[in-house]
Amino acid sequence: MTRRALPILAALAALPFAAPAMAKPGPLAGALGAPDDLAISATVRTRVEGIDGQFRPSPATADSLFSLRTTLAIEYDAGPVRFGGELWDARAYGEAPNSSITTSDVNTLELVQAYAKIELGNWKKGAKGGHGLLTLGRQTMDIGSRRLVARNRFRQTTNGFTGANLEWTTHGSTRLQAFWTMPQIRRPDDAQGLRDNKVKFDLETARVQFFGAHLTLPDVLGGVLETYGYRLAEQDGDNRLTRNRRLWTLGARTFARPAVGKWDHDVEGAWQFGTARRSAAAADMADLDVSAWFLHAEEGYTLKAAWKPRFAVLFDAASGDSGRAGHYRRFDTLFGARRFDFGPTALYGALQRTNIVSPGLRLEAEPDKRTDVMLSYRALWLENPRDAFATTGVRDAKGASGRFAGHQGEVRLRHWLVPALLQAETGGAVLFKQGFLRDAPNAPASGNSVYGYFDLTLTL
Repeated sequence: MTRRALPILAALAALPFAAPAMAKPGPLAGALGAPDDLAISATVRTRVEGIDGQFRPSPATADSLFSLRTTLAIEYDAGPVRFGGELWDARAYGEAPNSSITTSDVNTLELVQAYAKIELGNWKKGAKGGHGLLTLGRQTMDIGSRRLVARNRFRQTTNGFTGANLEWTTHGSTRLQAFWTMPQIRRPDDAQGLRDNKVKFDLETARVQFFGAHLTLPDVLGGVLETYGYRLAEQDGDNRLTRNRRLWTLGARTFARPAVGKWDHDVEGAWQFGTARRSAAAADMADLDVSAWFLHAEEGYTLKAAWKPRFAVLFDAASGDSGRAGHYRRFDTLFGARRFDFGPTALYGALQRTNIVSPGLRLEAEPDKRTDVMLSYRALWLENPRDAFATTGVRDAKGASGRFAGHQGEVRLRHWLVPALLQAETGGAVLFKQGFLRDAPNAPASGNSVYGYFDLTLTL
């Protein structure tokens, strides 16, 4: 141990530590006879999925995929500090030669988390002040609504970050989160490596930095109020080309959670500014002024009935780019998740918080304690007719194909075959192409897009 490290350890020892709250041990820890200070958990998920009537201009009209995702998490309670790690192994098989799979589908044998967690403050009930958690190292993060920073769940792979993350909560439940990280760059990121499920470790670099703060205030506007500011700064280097995004994202959200016999709401908006390039091409050296935005609004009501049905009215919109010289208006969703707002991703994933205007309806119900079901419908327009619609890649640079893109219907059913151990999930989506998705110059003549999937997830 170096002399330079001694003052740091002494300072940590002087902090008002609380007894660390260990993760609940699962059946795997019990089966292995793990001691109380060692938490072990694992998941294994298999999925079969397929799409016909592709909406993307270039990939296969029809594609299918069998995927396997395995995770293993271990955390050791060393007293004032907890040490942990999590291994992810996501693989895909049987895809078409020109499949749309990306690093969102394949990330083999990756140590996504490797951290030390230090608990700070006074965790005793009724004590003054507050308590905090400082996480150092590789980690995943869910922040706020998860629309801009998320640990992915439906997706095969997850966003990972390397750095420092401080969460502080007062005993009045006001919460501040501040972080500085280097986002993990998932690999393999080449077509052949993805097809071969090649083991190639992720990397992080100081040339891509992501930092910011998020504040949560309870009992405001009939619910909870969140405000946040994020900074993403990237530049070319290390044999990698980027869009040189230097973005600030400022936003706010107010929400009230669903409850039986009550109205709930979720309203969030963000403005994005800074500079970026339109592409990562080596010849693209123009830094453009960014001004972009997104909005989500949702109002729901849960009936007092056996199935607890919840009806919700939805509205989502996000800016698109007009192609105007020197300016860029396409909203960047950063490291957010989208499945809960826009439907399945994986081989599907047509919708995203960019160049979209979409009102919709959703129905959720719980027939029994093991089962939940969801139905949703969305109408689809482009915010800017000159930009690509959402994540479809379909574009009319002249804006002559109109704004209306069609409709999307979605269904999902989840059922615990063995409570808390084995869950089955099935669902699908249909993209009914209209107007723009049929008439744009590069729109594929492949008919409506039909997607379906089936999951089995074992949690240990």
